[in-house]
Amino acid sequence: MQEALVLLMLIIFPVKVASSSATPSEPTLSLPGCPDKCGDVTIPYPFGIGDGCAAISFNPSFAVTCNSTFQPPRPMIYAPASADSNTSTPMEVINISLERGEVSIYAPVGYKCFKANTNTLDNYTGEFSLEGTPLILSTTRNRFVVIGCSALGLIGSSNPDFSVAGCFSYCEGLNQTSDGAPCSGKGCCETTISPNFTAFQAVVANVTLLPSFNPCIYAMLVQVGWYSFRRQDLVGHLGFISERATRGVPVLSDWAIRNGSCPKEGAMAPQDYACISTNSYCMNASNGPGYLCSCSKGYKGNPYLREGCQDINECEMRKQDPKYSALYPCKKGVCINTPGGYICRCRIGTRSDGTNSGCQPVLSQSEQVIIVMKLQRRKHRKEKDEYFKQNGGLRLYDEMRSRQVDTILILTETEIQQATENYSDDRVLGCGGHGTVYRGILDDGKEVAIKKSKVIDDGCREEFVNEIIILSQINHRNIVKLLGCCLEVDVPMLVYEFISSGTLFEFLHENDQRLSAPLDLRLKIATQSAEALAYIHSSTSRTILHGDVKSLNILLDNEYNAKVSDFGASALKPMDKNDFIMLIQGTLGYLDPETFVSHHLTDKSDVYSFGVVLLELITRKRAIYIDNHNEKKSLSHTFILMFHQNELRDILDSEIVDNEVMVVLEKLADLIMHCLSPRGDERPTMKEVAEHLQMLRRLQMQLVTKTNPIRAHYSYGGPATTVTSGHGDSQSGVGC
Repeated sequence: MQEALVLLMLIIFPVKVASSSATPSEPTLSLPGCPDKCGDVTIPYPFGIGDGCAAISFNPSFAVTCNSTFQPPRPMIYAPASADSNTSTPMEVINISLERGEVSIYAPVGYKCFKANTNTLDNYTGEFSLEGTPLILSTTRNRFVVIGCSALGLIGSSNPDFSVAGCFSYCEGLNQTSDGAPCSGKGCCETTISPNFTAFQAVVANVTLLPSFNPCIYAMLVQVGWYSFRRQDLVGHLGFISERATRGVPVLSDWAIRNGSCPKEGAMAPQDYACISTNSYCMNASNGPGYLCSCSKGYKGNPYLREGCQDINECEMRKQDPKYSALYPCKKGVCINTPGGYICRCRIGTRSDGTNSGCQPVLSQSEQVIIVMKLQRRKHRKEKDEYFKQNGGLRLYDEMRSRQVDTILILTETEIQQATENYSDDRVLGCGGHGTVYRGILDDGKEVAIKKSKVIDDGCREEFVNEIIILSQINHRNIVKLLGCCLEVDVPMLVYEFISSGTLFEFLHENDQRLSAPLDLRLKIATQSAEALAYIHSSTSRTILHGDVKSLNILLDNEYNAKVSDFGASALKPMDKNDFIMLIQGTLGYLDPETFVSHHLTDKSDVYSFGVVLLELITRKRAIYIDNHNEKKSLSHTFILMFHQNELRDILDSEIVDNEVMVVLEKLADLIMHCLSPRGDERPTMKEVAEHLQMLRRLQMQLVTKTNPIRAHYSYGGPATTVTSGHGDSQSGVGC
């Protein structure tokens, strides 16, 4: 039993598996098969890591070494060894930009420190060389900065021409400086450098004795905007380097394809031309000789790779981030992507505003509204016609002409809306997971119940009209009659006769003033319901299963005659997992154990559920009820236990317990036990159940006549006390 409950919970509340969604990939930047990153730094071609991955034919320094002794690894560029030295110093790369043609590298800091305890000086000249590489120091993006009090800093280079620049910084105490102050001479100073620097030496000298609070002075070439003065930089032995420049300071260099130039317009490009991607172009380097490549407007990626420049989808970018709406404007139009650009197409009723990036109305606002209304009306009429065809309306008309179906009404959506006062909440009889049932009044004043379902399987629309044809031919006094349908909506609606006195569930369980229900009345309701179910199982042109037998789906008219409703629904479409979950949620306490395992309804599924309804009738307890200990119990499970323990009287409703009819109640209990058999093939058919109930009803009449002739003539065939309850959703099979 516990395992079954666990399985039930898994079916009702299935575990959801998170699915990942892929994001659009960016254009590749490295050669195919080559690493595109070293640590956190992207390495785009012509730079590359490993054999065959860099454009060393243009310059050997395009080869990048990835030093994995660090975590994360650090990319290094080596300048060719100079004539004075057989070794080259590695330069750590911070960033490489294809678009701007820049490489950011760490450069050393020159310094001079006075050690008070030894009266000695500690000197270091910050030397840096890019000679032989495709890199040239940026004149506009770097500044020479000196830090210290009484500090004179110089930066010099002899390549290509000898040049020197410098500045002087002075202060008498820390209080004369302030954090964030510009480097204008107090605590620090800065100056520009000459063009075409490929190597430099940064030195610093003290003009007077260094004050004790400022034992070290510094000189460095650094990227504009990186350094901000702090008084703490003046304090301590090599304090600035240990706190802010352990790996050096960033400098920006411009790179280019130095051994070539852009071909003249109309001339053939040389064989070693670097701009090989389609939709790319060449531009001369802004710093030093050579050229750079760039993707054409409307494209992005790597122009140094074949097909490296890919189209930018401006329309998708507009959707992803509002800032692109200003960059790629398309005001009141429809954005359509094109290779290398986009177009802004104007909708019907608008035209270009003259900017090619926006639209304006052609007609006045009132004229536009009229056109839109006409288009919507035409579209709505077309949708109605399509729905009517999809839902088998033409087939139903053919059947009506051939007189196969002559009792069914085909209503328009407008007629349904009028009948329900446009689906007014005041007209709702019931609602639930499957849909809503409304009380409607047709043009001839007839009251009906209109079932508006939520969904239907597209593969079963033809089957749906077959069911309408079959159900419309059913004419049984104890079955709620199908009167008509509406097919010109997405999900077809069904129209049933209206039963005004509520459901068996309400009669037994929900009345404020509990109405008397003698055994003969209960047997009458049971017998009529069983006859209705037996009829749809065996007396129609094809077997129809109810699939949702419960006291909520048995209506009572004003003479307490039973009317079985909402049958045939299970045959309208096959039962998938979601349908089965909905079935379980709506029929807990009534569900056949075999159906629970197989997910398959049979006529014996209806027999089991009807057995539970019989239990409700003789116990006046709900299928899932609250016992004296405030615990939820299954009525069928409790009954089976008490039956086997010979405690039948204890579970029966006291109103019907009487020695003179105990034989009837015992035989009825025995019938219920057969209906509740775990195996379907051990249960009786509904026809056998109906016959047995008829026999018990006659036996009860005989016993009562024998002992109490007056009581035997008590009739429920005439007007009965009105059941003070709403219609519920008895004609929908769902509960609010």
